[in-house]
Amino acid sequence: MSLLDKHGIIERNATLLLVGSLVVVSIGGIVEIAPLFYLENTIEKVDGMRPYTPLELAGRNIYIREGCYTCHSQMIRPFRDEVERYGHYSLAAESMYDHPFQWGSKRTGPDLARVGDRYSNEWHVEHLKEPRSVVPESIMPGYSFLATTPLKVANVTADLKANLAVGVPYSEEMIANARPDLMAQADPEADASGLEERYPKAKLGDFDGDPSMVTEMDALVSYLQMLGTLVDFSTYDQASGYR
Repeated sequence: MSLLDKHGIIERNATLLLVGSLVVVSIGGIVEIAPLFYLENTIEKVDGMRPYTPLELAGRNIYIREGCYTCHSQMIRPFRDEVERYGHYSLAAESMYDHPFQWGSKRTGPDLARVGDRYSNEWHVEHLKEPRSVVPESIMPGYSFLATTPLKVANVTADLKANLAVGVPYSEEMIANARPDLMAQADPEADASGLEERYPKAKLGDFDGDPSMVTEMDALVSYLQMLGTLVDFSTYDQASGYR
């Protein structure tokens, strides 16, 4: 009996076909799942990644609250047109502290994975207040109220602890200094040496141009300004052999 005849018997016998399918699916499932039980981490580690500062985390929460993810993605695909427009393709490690992640697939507006340091604080503030003042063709709504709304975080310490519970490596020192760090990052007069030590590459200063108070605009701009700025891709590419 040829192999084709044997295959025909299986195809015509529902029981044999079901058993064979279960065997194939089971083997495939074991091959996919079993390694996860002994691998400590499936995400390639890269230098530079750190948890969000309390102010950046507050800004990220505002970003999610206002639904920015419905029009902006934060994931650059490894295709030439994407890389040439937005920058280095996104790494899994860049989202390892995101709960939830902001990859998205909708691009009514541009991808924001590398928006940090691309524009000044003033540009971001004007863009958020009146998008068409800097991008005439924009259809984005204005968020001018962010500049007049004092930042209120009910319990920033609890926010960091909640993230710690799901695997974000906030230290006891970070948690103990959560409230002072949040205020110091947006205050040009504050001593932020401890903050910079705890959160390397943290952007400091008066983000919204109003030093009289810390606003929701301060928080959101601080978050936008750090996106894509933590990883030194020249070092990463040399280490990974990427060309």
